Amino acid sequence: MQFTNKFKMTKQQAQFFAKKNLVNLVYATSKFEGTHATLPQTRTIVEGMSVSGISTDDITTIVNLKRGWQFAIDNQAPYSLAISNEINRLVAQADSLDPGHIRTVNVTLDDTEYVPDIPVADQVPELINAALVQDKTQTESLLDLLLLMMRSQFYWDGNKRTAFLTINYLAIPMGIGIITVNEQQLETFNELLAPFYETNDGRQLKEWLYANCIHGLDLA
Repeated sequence: MQFTNKFKMTKQQAQFFAKKNLVNLVYATSKFEGTHATLPQTRTIVEGMSVSGISTDDITTIVNLKRGWQFAIDNQAPYSLAISNEINRLVAQADSLDPGHIRTVNVTLDDTEYVPDIPVADQVPELINAALVQDKTQTESLLDLLLLMMRSQFYWDGNKRTAFLTINYLAIPMGIGIITVNEQQLETFNELLAPFYETNDGRQLKEWLYANCIHGLDLA
């Protein structure tokens, strides 16, 4: 399968698209954590107003994701591991034992017996750089990075959130589209994610993400 870039936007156009869809992006990413806020309630929280009937934990998750997405959209610095660390600090500060830092203990994952190795902090940049090799399209490289970060579980918590925001931090200045899984796609995503964790064969998940989860401005 050819993972050709689906969109060709300028950085400014991509930022405009992301900002216009900020609430949808926050809402979609919050569903990784099983939040109960509806899309209108998420909009109210993102706009800084109070919402009744939503737990403090859910509100905190949404507010932190808003900050994480704004950081990814603004994108002022070249990418390095420090960017992903900052994204994790922002989105997982209420969930993680050590937000913004590479984990140093084992973790377990839902719906799978796979246990990721404890990452060696000094080796993480090399792993990331290997996913971003130059002989692939930008889109394929970012999908490979997404799969690497999710399966490796570099952080104590918030790994899917951090992985998706990281690849979009990179995708926005490239203008190749926003990569995200919406609420309706979440069941299929999880069904494909579990066997990927078990086998490290990400072809089916990667092809599904490419076919269904990249969005942008069609300027043709």
